[in-house]
Amino acid sequence: MKFFTYLLSFSWSFFIALFAIPSIVYVAHLKNILDQPNKRTVHVSLTPRLGGLGVFAGFMSALTIFGILDNGVQQVLAGCIILFFGGLKDDLVSISAFKKFFMQVLATGVVMFIADIRITSFQGILGVEELPIGISYAFTFFTIVGVTNAINLIDGLDGLAGTIVTIIVATFGFFFWHAHVEAYSNYAGVAVCLIGGLLGFLRYNFYKARIFMGDTGSLLCGFVVSVMAIQFIELNRHPEMYNAYPAPAVALGVLFVPLFDTVRVSLIRVLRGVSPFAPDKNHIHHRILAMGFSQVATVLILATLNLLVIGFVFAFSHWGNLVLLLCLLGFSIILSIVLGQNPPKTVSTAE
Repeated sequence: MKFFTYLLSFSWSFFIALFAIPSIVYVAHLKNILDQPNKRTVHVSLTPRLGGLGVFAGFMSALTIFGILDNGVQQVLAGCIILFFGGLKDDLVSISAFKKFFMQVLATGVVMFIADIRITSFQGILGVEELPIGISYAFTFFTIVGVTNAINLIDGLDGLAGTIVTIIVATFGFFFWHAHVEAYSNYAGVAVCLIGGLLGFLRYNFYKARIFMGDTGSLLCGFVVSVMAIQFIELNRHPEMYNAYPAPAVALGVLFVPLFDTVRVSLIRVLRGVSPFAPDKNHIHHRILAMGFSQVATVLILATLNLLVIGFVFAFSHWGNLVLLLCLLGFSIILSIVLGQNPPKTVSTAE
């Protein structure tokens, strides 16, 4: 019965996005709501940035019709609506970084304080188990805002953000379904609905994009991914989980590409004495493009990289959190060295 519901959810979300986006593209061109190419962007033609509208329409309608809205899902949807309208305004007329951050604070507060979705333990990392309530809220806030913006920053190439988010959400969703823990199983439905909307969007975004995801979609996706990561970590502390994973390290592995990219570019900017928010062409996709790969090849390389890291952290989960974290750190350093050959200069346009 659940499989049939998931199939309906996926199909509804997929076809809503698939059929909505051509109309969005048409209206965007008609009203000249187009993204201007600049020194930092890869695209060279005027392109709409409202693909998130289609993803949101498919995801939200499918989840509210077929999904189970308890155990925090209702509050997650409320947070998605807040970020959707904030991202939509930014895509249409541009808003300040402070207003965008305030929207994220508001959405995060809804899921933390009303749904009580938060990280409650480091699960033995450096000997730390249960977190004091204040640290738990602070670390959860940092996680949600950090992951949301990491997904937002990786959205710089045709099909990249949609592909990476699909991989991440499918991974978390599979384990919510496979765990058979009632309190978390409804997040498998959340995953299915978002995947459907993303695949419908990728039909028009993966190659020679007719439309971009924009902040409307990337903030929505980042927020859902961050909540799913937190729930995955908490799921593996549930008493019904007999074969629990070292969830903090595994979650970082699942999120490897966007988190690695965000941390790397931020550190490089700080070490150069510029703001971590100063834009440049030093993102991981920029560096791979600079090696001579095409846009499609770059997306496939990064998707494969994320899948390999996911496979690694699950295959060697018996090593525990600390060893896995050290392995991820070592691999990140090696990858940074490889990508750091002839780094580009900072540019003056907005991120």
